[in-house]
Amino acid sequence: MRLRIINPNTTVAMTHKIGEAARRIAAPGTTIVATQPADGPVSIEGHFDEAISAVGVMEEVLNGEKDATDAYVIACFGDPGLLAARELTRAPVIGIAEAAFHMASLISTRFSVVTTLSRTGIIAEHLLEQYGFRHHCRRVRAAEIPVLDLEEDGSSALARIIEECHRARDEDGIGAIVLGCGGMADLTETISREVGLPMIEGVTAAVKLAEALVGLGLGTSKHGDLAFPRPKAFTGRFEGYSNLTRER
Repeated sequence: MRLRIINPNTTVAMTHKIGEAARRIAAPGTTIVATQPADGPVSIEGHFDEAISAVGVMEEVLNGEKDATDAYVIACFGDPGLLAARELTRAPVIGIAEAAFHMASLISTRFSVVTTLSRTGIIAEHLLEQYGFRHHCRRVRAAEIPVLDLEEDGSSALARIIEECHRARDEDGIGAIVLGCGGMADLTETISREVGLPMIEGVTAAVKLAEALVGLGLGTSKHGDLAFPRPKAFTGRFEGYSNLTRER
């Protein structure tokens, strides 16, 4: 089984960390390919960043289609470009927010989300509504740290995340916490040990869901709105996408 883990931002250190977290959890025989777009934002911290990064996600899916990829993971908690990516392939495509919400709901009737910034917390709230998990989530909390602080040794990022998780545990009446950033992929065990609650991290959750779907022989349906894109002309920098659709 070959899984392509797409970090939608362009920070190499984060891509490496995400890939290592995925490899640690993957089943024997699963090959993890961790990749990122050539162009785009160094971190994703708002709607504009997500819109720009979604184009790079599409390009990485198209690259994966040339490489016998069995499933894809979009490793940003905003799940940028998720439905568009599903149009491009028959393989399963899993967003890490969607995966984490599903997993949290299976082990706890109520959970909270701890993310990086308040503005991205609002995006997480939108996704909870969209995916049907709003009634499971007590609160979306922000540690108020820039995403790239998670890549800096000696920063206070981990301590601030743990502090916010303690507040969630003590104030929210929950049984589990969802960590709301792909950059937290290597922190799950440390935070869970400090806080004493199950921590659901989206990259690892998505890897296991992707393996399950491939194992069940289930892929993205090509009936309805996730059918391959309709053939049409594109202009300018996107001219290469003209007549993109094809049967596979």
